[in-house]
Amino acid sequence: MSHSLRLPRRYVLLALASSALLQGCASSTNTMTAAPSEQPIPPTNLDLSTYSLNRPVGSTVAQASSPYYRFEQFSLDSVDGKRHYRVQLAVPKAPPPAAGYPLLLMLDGNASFASLTAEQLKQMADSSRPVAIAALGYETNLGVDVAARSFDYTPPVPGENPTWDDEARKRLGGGADIFLDLLEQQMLPEIRRRVPSDPSRTTLWGHSYGGLLTLYTLFTRPSLFPRYAAADSSLWWHEGFILNVEAKARPLPAGRTTDLLLMAGSAGLEVQNETRALRPGLDPAMVLAARERRRSVPPDAAPKLGERQALRQGLAVIWKPFPGVSHGPMRPASIPPTLEFAAR
Repeated sequence: MSHSLRLPRRYVLLALASSALLQGCASSTNTMTAAPSEQPIPPTNLDLSTYSLNRPVGSTVAQASSPYYRFEQFSLDSVDGKRHYRVQLAVPKAPPPAAGYPLLLMLDGNASFASLTAEQLKQMADSSRPVAIAALGYETNLGVDVAARSFDYTPPVPGENPTWDDEARKRLGGGADIFLDLLEQQMLPEIRRRVPSDPSRTTLWGHSYGGLLTLYTLFTRPSLFPRYAAADSSLWWHEGFILNVEAKARPLPAGRTTDLLLMAGSAGLEVQNETRALRPGLDPAMVLAARERRRSVPPDAAPKLGERQALRQGLAVIWKPFPGVSHGPMRPASIPPTLEFAAR
């Protein structure tokens, strides 16, 4: 297996060591499988304006009366008072199973909640496994709070104080552990107080930076959730630092299978061959620097990560590629298979 990532040498060595270790302890039958499609799921909302990061999200399924789901929300602040969260809940009206509903936690909650459709809610309600949804977003009318998301969804890098997400823009990163503490200690208990949900059927989903955080959670707090779904994860962040974290991943919980749905579109290949002219008004130096950062991992970094993870005893990996789907549209495109995955 090739691991020719263009990373700082310390990241490469750790990633290779991790791969060798995982192969040594792997089950001979542990393989990465293709995503199943037990039921057709209606197309997602493909109006990009409804989940663009820098546009208002507009109306969502919560504004329309649904015969299948009820909606509520609550707010809370970060410990330092600098970030403000809005958690939107979609709860099936059907009586819950004895253990509670399967629960899907969606990062980038504003944008993600806006991409849900009435057809998806209906199909989930018509099934025998309706999923409760908690969309973890921010107190803004935009798709995301970019500064807050950049801090919350990126890991701290040892030796950097502070860890920058984008130093040129003075945008801090490195707050993933602080956010996960808040999620574990405050968000989840309040969600479970309001929604009867099954801890053994709980899924964390994220796209882009959210996918980065999803993988970081799997690698550093694997007991927090039994299921993880990551779409077009920003593996390139800090020259592939997440591969360093992967190399030192904590052991998976014993006595159960942990599930990972790993999804990626064509962004990895597109950025390697990016030749499009810059949009008017953008700083060329910043755009070119961003493109170069994204080239710090090869286009097959996601499936290669999936192959390595499939070697871990106790982890079942499903790989689902989306040929021809660019990075932004991967958010809504990844939601239907994630709903199916979470409902299992």
